Amino acid sequence: MITRRTFLGTMGAATALAAMPTARALGANDRIRIALVGCGDRGMQDLRDALREPNIEVVAAADAYTRRLEMMKEKYPGIKTYDDPLKLLENKDVDAVINATPLHLHAKYFLAALQAGKDLYSEKTMAYNLTDATACRDAAKASKQVVQIGMQHESEGELRDVQDWVKSGKLGKLTMVEAWMSRNTPRGKGQWVRPIPEDCNPNHVRWDLFLANRPKSTFDPNKFINWRLFWEFSGGNITENMVHQIAWIATALDLDVPAAAYCAGGVFSEKDGRQVPDTIAVTLEYPNDLTVLWQSTFSNSRYGLGEHYLGSNGTIEHVSGSTGMVTGSQSARGGTKFMPEKANDPTGTVIESTTKGVTHMGNWFDAIRSRSKNVNATVDVGYRSSVAAYMSNLAYRRKARVTFEEAKAAPPDALWNDADLHTSRHKG
Repeated sequence: MITRRTFLGTMGAATALAAMPTARALGANDRIRIALVGCGDRGMQDLRDALREPNIEVVAAADAYTRRLEMMKEKYPGIKTYDDPLKLLENKDVDAVINATPLHLHAKYFLAALQAGKDLYSEKTMAYNLTDATACRDAAKASKQVVQIGMQHESEGELRDVQDWVKSGKLGKLTMVEAWMSRNTPRGKGQWVRPIPEDCNPNHVRWDLFLANRPKSTFDPNKFINWRLFWEFSGGNITENMVHQIAWIATALDLDVPAAAYCAGGVFSEKDGRQVPDTIAVTLEYPNDLTVLWQSTFSNSRYGLGEHYLGSNGTIEHVSGSTGMVTGSQSARGGTKFMPEKANDPTGTVIESTTKGVTHMGNWFDAIRSRSKNVNATVDVGYRSSVAAYMSNLAYRRKARVTFEEAKAAPPDALWNDADLHTSRHKG
């Protein structure tokens, strides 16, 4: 696994990273030359978002699959392509990197990009486990690079309004947050399952680079294409979706990591060979008498996603893609509002969020040009949400309540090493 020890050796983090090369100085109107590492669907969307911003040029791309590199060259003629991201990071023409690799590779290329002196946009979840999340956070803080985590909801204007409502005390005593995310697919078609191209074979895939620090095995095209379904490479729906909402909640309420996590659920919607659950109920205990609930299903999409912040003086509702049963209207977007509790706030009025957000990529590029680390989704946000996700998955895998201290003591392979899970259950 990637750790601070393997990244920095015996040198202190601040000393080592201070000696690393840094991005060239940029003026407010200078062109930023970017590269994409991981050219799958998520990476391509990130790149499209980046190129919508002014004075951005894509100059390089890396992927372990030749098909994706050919698609990149066809779409962006003239760029340099690499089958090894570490080779791309040697390219002096690259100012900043988008890291959209599978989750188990996030930390590897996160740390390598910093070491190469590149500014970094790293997809969520920031890291696969707590060990890697700690290494990424500490390395980013010790470096001079500008790092944005790919949690685009942190750039929403509604979040600024909710922070103001919370700080002003409008909620009163807050003891519970309810959160949910629901999706649906036609029966027989599981969420995230993608077709496997005919040329997805060892002649066109650097399987060794994909496996990285996982046990060596024969090439498996299903695991390569549909890695989100397997514990070795993925944290499932918790790291794909819950992490966004937990980050939003933690930012809104200024929360640190959870004290403990519970998780129940299973593979109930589609029995298609996936390992990660499609039906989930998470309970997170936070200090100061706060419980955060998150539930999700892949068998029903009626209520979309959202959160209810349940205070003694009022409720904050932040919803998206929901129906009138939740919001009182048939708006597909939903919205964000504060609604008073008459028992403790009899003269209160409904307040709707009106603050406009900014583009997440634009926020990153502005920070690069000003050399500011004050981005919307900092490595601290990435760390806190990664830890909450890891604790939730560890609780699911161990079928037991997991404290933060227990999560810190867990081995880096605890989510996919069945021997560790067997031992942990017997200890419990």
